[in-house]
Amino acid sequence: MIRTARNDDLNRIAEIEVFNHRLKFYPIFLDDEFYFGELQVPNVAKRYDDSLEDIRVWDDSVVKGFILVRNGEVKKLFVEPVLQGQGIGAGLLEYAVEHMGAKMLWALEKNAGAIRFYQRHGFRLTGEKRLEDGTSEYLVRMQK
Repeated sequence: MIRTARNDDLNRIAEIEVFNHRLKFYPIFLDDEFYFGELQVPNVAKRYDDSLEDIRVWDDSVVKGFILVRNGEVKKLFVEPVLQGQGIGAGLLEYAVEHMGAKMLWALEKNAGAIRFYQRHGFRLTGEKRLEDGTSEYLVRMQK
């Protein structure tokens, strides 16, 4: 079910990311130009061309979620919004910890649901935080 991403997964990966960003982050940032202009599937898919070796997908006949881990840091973890709560994100995160050396991440401070999710899976808040680039919102560091 979990495998390394391939080129033919790029549009699906981008679609999952775009939907999640619009649902979870648009209400915080309220940036129409970014969320409905720049944040389009073809643009996002292009960003992943050289990252396939760092991405694992949950694929049980269709890609339902993905995780991107680089140098021990979870950079992205997204699950198709209508499929959340079915263990897909948990499975991807556990796989990343066990097989990809994932041990830290940054989460948006206002994304309480994500922070609780990571805490349930053994990540803890370190007390370190930083501004999200180009915004007034904070990211919090979490460590395994």
